[in-house]
Amino acid sequence: MKDLSDLEVPGPTKTSLTAPFWDNAAKGRLVIQKCDDCSRHFFYPRPLCPSCWSPEVRWSEVSGLGRLQSFSEIWKPGHPGWISATPFLVGLVKLEEGPTLLSHIFADSNQVSVGDHLVFVPHNIGGQILPCFKKSEFKEETP
Repeated sequence: MKDLSDLEVPGPTKTSLTAPFWDNAAKGRLVIQKCDDCSRHFFYPRPLCPSCWSPEVRWSEVSGLGRLQSFSEIWKPGHPGWISATPFLVGLVKLEEGPTLLSHIFADSNQVSVGDHLVFVPHNIGGQILPCFKKSEFKEETP
């Protein structure tokens, strides 16, 4: 994995609603919200469950396992602080628990395919621990 700790890039915008996500990521944990009424996980953070509108939501640690839904190789980043890290991948990761996250993917574009199994890896980016993913060593059994 690339060393991205010295990048001079802006960090995430932390609000009272998103702070538990970012604070747990800084501790190496992946948490998303879960509804106590319908038991569905969801992401991005919000005060009500998007499925049943219940206000009974809590933060729940998830497995950190997911599948790559889509990805893009970035050669011209939107912020100059990322130029030294190019090329890099960002992708949509559908977690086992259901929600999809946009995240940094640690792989070369020729090493990943849509549908690949990924695993959560907290990583220091610009002096902050952020949630990222890499290809999982898990191999599916073939029938």
